[in-house]
Amino acid sequence: MKGTRSAGLLLFRRTGNGTEVLLGHMGGPYFARRDAGAWTVPKGEYGPGEPAWEAARREFREELGLPPPDGRAVALGEARQANGKIVTVWAIEADLDPASIRPGTFRMEWPPGSGRVQEFPELDRVAWFGPDRAREVIVKGQTAFLDRLAEHSP
Repeated sequence: MKGTRSAGLLLFRRTGNGTEVLLGHMGGPYFARRDAGAWTVPKGEYGPGEPAWEAARREFREELGLPPPDGRAVALGEARQANGKIVTVWAIEADLDPASIRPGTFRMEWPPGSGRVQEFPELDRVAWFGPDRAREVIVKGQTAFLDRLAEHSP
């Protein structure tokens, strides 16, 4: 993982109760019973030949099954996660109905050592969170994006 790069889009919306962000709960058996630290900005890995912005838009489509929203993108920069992955994120103001997602899937051997390959959703659900709750559930290495978004939001 060290040195791996990932890019994503953090959607936000303004409500009567303040700004909310859209996060995805990581799919698969390792995160099934976890809440804290199991929610993420919809994102994915990219290689050296692909621009981060293009990867962020591609990964949004792959992870949520929806086209990335149009709108002004606010660069929130990079952050390094505990596993060494460097994540680059842009924020876009847009509303999205969590029930409309059609997540992409991945395959892995489960249970480990069983020889049985199963398919799991990349994100098993998405939800809107206010800043305090988002901070409680997001992958710790991504909290910087919440801080940076707050600096850009009125």
